[in-house]
Amino acid sequence: MQSAKISVQDFSLYYGAFHALKKISLGFPPCSLTALVGPSGCGKSTLLRSLNRMNDLIAGVRVEGRVSLEGSNIYDPDVDVVSLRKKVGMVFQRPNPFPMSIFENIAYGPRVHGEKKRSRLQDIVEQSLKSAALWDEVKDRLDSPALKLSGGQQQRLCIARLLAVEPEVLLMDEPCSALDPIATEKVEELVMDLKKKYTIVVVTHNIAQAARISDYLAFFYLGEMIESGVTRQLLTNPTKHQTEDYLTGRFG
Repeated sequence: MQSAKISVQDFSLYYGAFHALKKISLGFPPCSLTALVGPSGCGKSTLLRSLNRMNDLIAGVRVEGRVSLEGSNIYDPDVDVVSLRKKVGMVFQRPNPFPMSIFENIAYGPRVHGEKKRSRLQDIVEQSLKSAALWDEVKDRLDSPALKLSGGQQQRLCIARLLAVEPEVLLMDEPCSALDPIATEKVEELVMDLKKKYTIVVVTHNIAQAARISDYLAFFYLGEMIESGVTRQLLTNPTKHQTEDYLTGRFG
């Protein structure tokens, strides 16, 4: 892989006595999309949440090793976690819009970070919704409740809400698993466009989806990263038997 925007070096994570991630080393290149795949419970979502320290919220979590964002270890004691999560934002499995208007959902983050001017907030909302391919669908009802949007629209709204605070890395934990095929296609088209500008890491169970949207692929099994590489090469010519067995549907 090319030089990494965010990189993981000999990273291990424990939930109490349980060793959930075992010495993971992996880089995520800028302006690309890396898919993390593997069976349930293999550690891929745990790794994703480690990239912006979401696991800090879980009691008994302990980490070893290093996660670097442009060379700086995000686990250093003096790191401001709020600032980190502004740079490295997350979209979850199920859309989670705030119970407020479409406009206020997008304006919330910039307001928290100090933006007060209404005209500037209006610009941010419009640009974020355009970037999330949602503006044309909602521009005439920005004061409507976000919870009245369809599931696919809600997920794109959550992506727009993330873009409004100008992140550098986007983390997505199975962002299409709760969506119908048409909404899934729209979100896939969106992330394909966004990866021209952002470093994106996506957890997915869907190998066909990973093949469609990702530049790089990493296969996880039982807390270990078995292998990683360019998606088209890994899908057609895996070097490890566990990877081949998973990709051909023998387990998972």
